[in-house]
Amino acid sequence: MKRFAPLLAAAGLIATTLPLLSATQASAAPAADHLRQKPAWHRCSPEQPASYECATLKVPLDHRRPDGRTIDLAISRIKSENPAKRHGAMLLNPGGPGGSGLDLPLLMSAAMPKDVRESYDLIGFDPRGVGASSPITCGLADAEQSFDRAYRPESFGSDVTWARTVADKCREKAGSVLPYITTRNTARDMDTIRAVLGERKLSYLGYSYGTYLGAVYSQMFPDRTDRFVLDSGVDPQRIWRGMIQVWATEAEPAFARWTRWAAQRSAEYGLGDTPKAVSETFWDLVARADKEPFEFEGMKVDGDLIRTTRAMFFYPAQATPMVVALKAASEGKPSPGGTTATELKRLLTGGSAAEPASDNGTAVFWAVACGDTGSWPRYTEQYERDAVKDKARYPLYGDFASNIKPCAFWDRPVEAVTPMHKKANVLTVQNEWDSQTPLVSGQGLHKALKGSRMVLAAGGEGHGVYLFDPTSCANAAVNAYLTTGELPAQDVTCQNPPATAERQGAAPAKPLPFPSTPGRF
Repeated sequence: MKRFAPLLAAAGLIATTLPLLSATQASAAPAADHLRQKPAWHRCSPEQPASYECATLKVPLDHRRPDGRTIDLAISRIKSENPAKRHGAMLLNPGGPGGSGLDLPLLMSAAMPKDVRESYDLIGFDPRGVGASSPITCGLADAEQSFDRAYRPESFGSDVTWARTVADKCREKAGSVLPYITTRNTARDMDTIRAVLGERKLSYLGYSYGTYLGAVYSQMFPDRTDRFVLDSGVDPQRIWRGMIQVWATEAEPAFARWTRWAAQRSAEYGLGDTPKAVSETFWDLVARADKEPFEFEGMKVDGDLIRTTRAMFFYPAQATPMVVALKAASEGKPSPGGTTATELKRLLTGGSAAEPASDNGTAVFWAVACGDTGSWPRYTEQYERDAVKDKARYPLYGDFASNIKPCAFWDRPVEAVTPMHKKANVLTVQNEWDSQTPLVSGQGLHKALKGSRMVLAAGGEGHGVYLFDPTSCANAAVNAYLTTGELPAQDVTCQNPPATAERQGAAPAKPLPFPSTPGRF
């Protein structure tokens, strides 16, 4: 990166001269007042149980300057009701980057088995920049928040403009804070929470992006890492462009699996009696929608919009009736109503219409994705070449994944990526069919963390394993680890019961409503 810096600066792609720091330099912050503060716990809300307490800490914006500018860090807790069984404090993270975790103690307390629940004070927090923790904004319009942009030669120029505009707006609105909204700094905040709680070590349960956050903590603070469960893993070698691109590569085997599932049920769904025929039905639908977009649930649907639903193919029993509904709409026929239409509309719009328009989550997402690593290409031509190539190789989502992102125009990171060299006796958990952190990503996390063990739910579908499906075969191993602290002697692969896999494929209601956004981790 250093040899390219003069060229990038001349092109206006670097707007800061903040130096890159080594991992050793950046993690060696001296003891400071923020580590000695005492949380002023209070009832979070009159509508919530009295046991659910909240507090606000002050943490350095830049941990290298502990006596400098501070920001708020909102934390919460529900204490163990059995001091005799209490092991320590467990910090919780739902994923993101940009996900709020303040209410997780309430959700987890209700979902955890009694033995696990009694072992910990459950600690939630909004990571820096998120929610109640000195939130940031880029002032983005709704349309600017989506990065699902198909590559087309005629529209690539506008995609470049969008990416540059997002980076410029974020720099204008939050430029003094953005360089410090990173995974490494959030890990330092986690250690601040540990210190002010008076805990010698920290236990942790993190999902999706939270697995990378937990992995970084384990490398920065190995002697303070206790019982860590990393569920639905981010591969440290893929952050962050590679994690978006893996959505494209792994959508292809999921799509092939779906075609086999639908072909076996051709009498019920009528999409084709062979995998090839089912595939042709889908791609004919895409081509027809590209040529003549059609109305569905008040939306105009084209082929590119259909391709953005790549995540649904990880759930064959869900994807099949949805494709049937789209096919019917494209032919001017009545569309099946009920939950299928509602869920499909949610997928097509990227979320729920009830979600707030705030760009806070998006601002933090880009701050972390762009600020964690300097590996993003800086030349627009490379994004165009990659998008063309990957559209051909991975037709469902390849061009979306490799198209240009705001990180092409982001300021350079203030410090280097965290190396994964230290032993980490942690437990990683993975579903075989996960759309957001696919199996290869979870395997990459396990491989990177020397000393870790992996629990794989074969046949398991969906993003999020532990407590997401009460009947998942992975739950027993996780519960045993959290209650005893003993890792399995070797990696565990268990088979989800067929009934469970079928039920998950139908996308049941889950007790934990996260991670929920198809475009996040």
